[in-house]
Amino acid sequence: MHNYDLFSACLAFSVDLLVRSYSAKRGNLSIMRAVPTWIDKVHDRDKVEQCIYDLAFKPDGTQLIVAAGNRVLVYDTADGTLIQPLKGHKDTVYCVAYAKDGKRFASGSADKSIIIWTSKLEGILKYTHNDSIQCVAYNPVTHQLASCSSGDFGLWSPEQKSVSKHKVSSKITCCGWTNDGQYLALGMMSGVVSIRNKNGEEKVKIERPGGSSSPIWSIAWNPSKASCARAMADSLFTRRNSEEQTLLQKGNSSDRVRKEQKKQVIKDELYEKLMEIGVLRESGVMEGLETELDREFASDDAGSLNGGDPAVTIRLKELDLALKKQEHETQLLRLRELELQTDREIKLRRLEMEAQMLSRRPVPSPRTRPPSSGSEMGQLDFDIGKDRHLNFDPCCVSFFSRGEYIVMGGSDKQASLYTKDGVRLGTIGEKNSWVWTCRVKPESNYVVLGCQDGTIAFFQLIFSTVHGLYKDRYAYRDSMTDVIVQHLITEQKVRIKCRELVKKIAIYRGRLAIQLPEKILIYELCSDDSSDMHYRVKEKICRRFECNLLVVCSQHIILCQEKRLQCLSFTAVKEKEWLMESLIRYIKVIGGPVGREGLLVGLKNGAILKIFVDNLFAITLLKQNTSVRCLDMSTSRSKLAVVDEHNTCLVYDIHTKELLFQEPNANSVAWNTQCEDMLCFSGSGYLNIKASNFPVHQQKLHGFVVGYNGSKIFCLHVYSMAAVEVPQSAPMYQYLERGMFQEAYQIACLGVTDNDWRDLATEALEGLDFNTAKKAFIRVRDLRYLELINSIEERKKRGENNNELFLADVYAYQGKFHEAAKLYRRSGHDSRALSMYTDLRMFEYAKDFLGSADPKDTKLLIKKQADWAKNSKDPRAAADMYLTAGEHLKAIEIIGEHGWVDMLIDLARKMDKAEREPLSRCAVFFKKLNHHGYAAEIYNKMGDLKALVELHVEARHWNEAFSLVEKQPQFRDDVYVPYAQWLAEHDRFEEAQKAFHKAGRQAEAVRVLEQLTHNAVVESRFNDASYYFWMLSMQCLDIAREAKEKKDEMLKKFHSFQHLAELYHVYHSVHHYMSEPFSSHMPEILFNISRFLFHNLTTDVPMGISKVDTLYALAKQSKVLGAYKVARHAFEKLQGLKIPARYQDSMELSCLTVRSKPYHDSEDLIPMCYRCSTNNPLLNNQGNSCINCRQPFIYSASSYEVLPLVEFYLEEDISDEEAVSLIDLEVPRVDRKAAGWQEMTSEESQCLKLDERIEDPEDDPFTAKLSFGQGGSEFVPVVVSRAVLRSMSRRDVLIKRWPKPLSWQYYRSLLPDVSITMCPSCFQMFHSEDYELLVLQHNCCPYCRRPIDESN
Repeated sequence: MHNYDLFSACLAFSVDLLVRSYSAKRGNLSIMRAVPTWIDKVHDRDKVEQCIYDLAFKPDGTQLIVAAGNRVLVYDTADGTLIQPLKGHKDTVYCVAYAKDGKRFASGSADKSIIIWTSKLEGILKYTHNDSIQCVAYNPVTHQLASCSSGDFGLWSPEQKSVSKHKVSSKITCCGWTNDGQYLALGMMSGVVSIRNKNGEEKVKIERPGGSSSPIWSIAWNPSKASCARAMADSLFTRRNSEEQTLLQKGNSSDRVRKEQKKQVIKDELYEKLMEIGVLRESGVMEGLETELDREFASDDAGSLNGGDPAVTIRLKELDLALKKQEHETQLLRLRELELQTDREIKLRRLEMEAQMLSRRPVPSPRTRPPSSGSEMGQLDFDIGKDRHLNFDPCCVSFFSRGEYIVMGGSDKQASLYTKDGVRLGTIGEKNSWVWTCRVKPESNYVVLGCQDGTIAFFQLIFSTVHGLYKDRYAYRDSMTDVIVQHLITEQKVRIKCRELVKKIAIYRGRLAIQLPEKILIYELCSDDSSDMHYRVKEKICRRFECNLLVVCSQHIILCQEKRLQCLSFTAVKEKEWLMESLIRYIKVIGGPVGREGLLVGLKNGAILKIFVDNLFAITLLKQNTSVRCLDMSTSRSKLAVVDEHNTCLVYDIHTKELLFQEPNANSVAWNTQCEDMLCFSGSGYLNIKASNFPVHQQKLHGFVVGYNGSKIFCLHVYSMAAVEVPQSAPMYQYLERGMFQEAYQIACLGVTDNDWRDLATEALEGLDFNTAKKAFIRVRDLRYLELINSIEERKKRGENNNELFLADVYAYQGKFHEAAKLYRRSGHDSRALSMYTDLRMFEYAKDFLGSADPKDTKLLIKKQADWAKNSKDPRAAADMYLTAGEHLKAIEIIGEHGWVDMLIDLARKMDKAEREPLSRCAVFFKKLNHHGYAAEIYNKMGDLKALVELHVEARHWNEAFSLVEKQPQFRDDVYVPYAQWLAEHDRFEEAQKAFHKAGRQAEAVRVLEQLTHNAVVESRFNDASYYFWMLSMQCLDIAREAKEKKDEMLKKFHSFQHLAELYHVYHSVHHYMSEPFSSHMPEILFNISRFLFHNLTTDVPMGISKVDTLYALAKQSKVLGAYKVARHAFEKLQGLKIPARYQDSMELSCLTVRSKPYHDSEDLIPMCYRCSTNNPLLNNQGNSCINCRQPFIYSASSYEVLPLVEFYLEEDISDEEAVSLIDLEVPRVDRKAAGWQEMTSEESQCLKLDERIEDPEDDPFTAKLSFGQGGSEFVPVVVSRAVLRSMSRRDVLIKRWPKPLSWQYYRSLLPDVSITMCPSCFQMFHSEDYELLVLQHNCCPYCRRPIDESN
């Protein structure tokens, strides 16, 4: 795809001009004046004039290549010096062209040859055609050279050795490349324009109906990058914006061409009609009409749309009536869609594509036809604009100012400047013969012409401005046919497209007058908003006027023609006319009521008049001897500033006609609209600002001053108007020097810098003009001085009127301290001077000021000096000064903050114990500095025992604290409570409990352990949870022992916590097994643990314990050990629970596989009751008790096997101490070899006696009766007598020695050979081997964590 930033062609025909342009960027040109730079005339050796056929500039503009005769001439463009004539052709040279890179240029001649020249003017290559060379053109991108002859054209590039030639059907007269170098346009004698690609293939063919009678003499592509066209992959040229009408469309039907032409003509008529009634083309009305028109064309054939169609005429009349009837709607459309655009809108406006062509005579429309070769372009139509008629034969055309304008010459013997739309703007130069060629110097405003008589004329085009100014609105002409209104303050711009040459512009308030060649348009603002920039047409005066100056008022326009002034209404009715005695040199509207505005008129004879538009008589303000060049009147109309022809600025008092002052070097003058006494004038590159009668202040400024508003000076420089911000510092200082503070403030309000405002405020304050100073300080936001002024005003309201005191305060604020002190002393306020010096740390000055004053003042001075030393980072000196002044607290603060311990303890020891506050501060600093010994010494000195206790506790000196508590028991809580908390924080819970007990804080001890227990459960630290629950149970037991009123509650909690401790102890192993990949427990142990836990989870399940994990572990171990009945039962239980996803698959598989096993348990796993010798099922309804005798099983706390222990109880009259003493008696055992006999020994004999008192075995409480029925009566405990106790062996009995209020528990081992160990702290039973192993591993009891080396 080829994207063009420009496609605009100008085709020169014989007589008429047809301009077709594809969008262009607006230039900044105005009225033109052509100044000849140099002229030369070319002759041959015989002095015969040589026609200039072609010209070409070197891309940098330094050289001009001329085709004259059979020579190529090279000129220096600076002064027209002939650098060198180049000879190489044998016949007339018709054409020349320079490559874009400036390295080479080419010339073509009637001798059929083309010569390539270097920039050093050396010929390097020559090739020929079969006919004379008519034109040459370099590709601006690839530097490919196109050379055209009468019968063919060739393409040559430096990279190829041969020339590619292509035949054509007609003589080629001109050629030109597009800006991107993609396409070449060929103009032919037959009136055809052929567009070719870089390979020479024809893509588009444009034919003029005149044929050979309308030869194409010149082609120029618009160089503007803002213009737009696009070449698609199939080389179809179209618009970039889809909203624009497509210029190149498919189809070659002549009927369709005529239909499109007719539709365009009707659209143009509609457009012109809308323009007349004030609605512009881009409004919604025009878009609606175009849509309706397209619909009509789609429904009707082309034949019914001939010119003068009554339907179209009726439609236009209806449109006119409808729009006039609905004026308010029209105004809204004008406001919204008027062709006024800001700079941003101008940049973003839809790109227009208009081809510009020159035609010999007007024709209905050109047509295009596809190339005969049937290329990929297809059939295309061009939408052609209106033809522009000329009264001469155009011979050459060239774009000027980046495509905005056209330079054209021909048989009228002159070169003229046109807009790109074909509006003639003026003559560049008139010659004595036809102008054959014209060229524009690159990136400049120079134009060169080549004539038939050999004349080469080099012109510089100079442009002046057409503009108008009123206050902050500036209107100026742009692109010759547009008017731009600029708001100088907000920088907003709007464009008004007039489509005709703009001759004059006038602006006043909400009115804008634009003079065109045949009419004057009056615009008005759409609203009264000062920032509104939307203009609409108010009136149209369709008459041709010749005038030198144009002025617009609210209801009139003023035309100035030499000595005559005419006042016309907006309806072209002449109301007034004034005839002056001399030429009018200057005229300006100075305002006034609507319809009664005043005019300020300056004449050439020096007279200055004031004219009111409703008064026939002119008022002569004054008359001077020199001609008036510029005028302006002050805001109050009391002063008049005049610039005369000698560049002198004269200022007069209008009432007295007195010349107030005059200044030289002025070319324009303007009064400040916001300040009566200020004006500015410009001249000699300087801006001069004059205030009142003060000297002029100068600064550099380029341009002319045309307005002065506040601090903004409106300056016209070249073609642009700018608002320059000029600080009014100089005149403000001039007023300040004379003490005119109010006037200086008025000047400052116009615009000065912050420093200027501060100077104004300071000067006014020193001048005791507090009102002006206050307003100035408000502008600089200086709160400090505003507070001073407010305080002075308050004091003045209270009756103070001592100006010396006020001025002293001002001087003190300004830093003029000595002057302030003198004024303070003079006004009798010595204390203020002393405070000022001390606040400023000027102690030496303060001492000098005091002399031999009161000692109290001296002491105060020392204190303030100490404060200064402290703030100035000299703390030691400050501390010494405070001590000298007796300010012990401040000294202690400084010493303590800097850690001077020795100095602090010395001070503390010197102070009396009655000075408690300073001593307390010393102690505080000693604590901060970790010198607790010194702090304790101070507290002892003060006798503050509570603070001493807090010191020991804070320092964690527990031994000292305990010693103090022994002497002072009232501080028990103050010591033991923090101690217990500290122990708990360091995981020393047993000691923490003791501390809580000692402090009497039982509830706190329980609360701490409960929180630790809860945290352990939440964090799945079940072993820790078991330990904490055991600790809680023992804590509850202690509380029950000490608090009798809570005994029952605490005992209940004790048993609950004991039970939970055992459950969490057991679940720890199950959880570890289920969550970890490996376990250190044997399957039998896991089986026993799971079974024990299952029996204890029949009702409520404690927090954190998973019944699923318990059952699943039981099921898995049961399956491994052959307890299939238990396994199936566990899996059935699991079916009613929510199973985690991670167990789902394996559990279902195990459940299925266990059903293939026999429904019974391994006999090796069946537990036996050691009391009644009954085999119990693995799962029974009694839980962990025998199903026969209901005797609870005693489990090992490690393997949870059933231990051979039976609990027995004492008879009621037997105490624990007696029972222990009876058990400890070692009674000899009876030899039962001879049943019923008893051996008796005496001194002399030995005999056997039958003992009839032997007890019945059934009376033995440890022998269970095998005849007990399954699930029989309730549990019957074993109760022993003293005799039984005496019969027991100490090694067979285990005693749980519970502290009060619990009773001891007694157990007898029925298998003495089985070694059993009981922890003396938690009373848990273990197999001795297991216990020893666990103790070796953990160095403590695995249950209660009692260290093995700790005494019981």
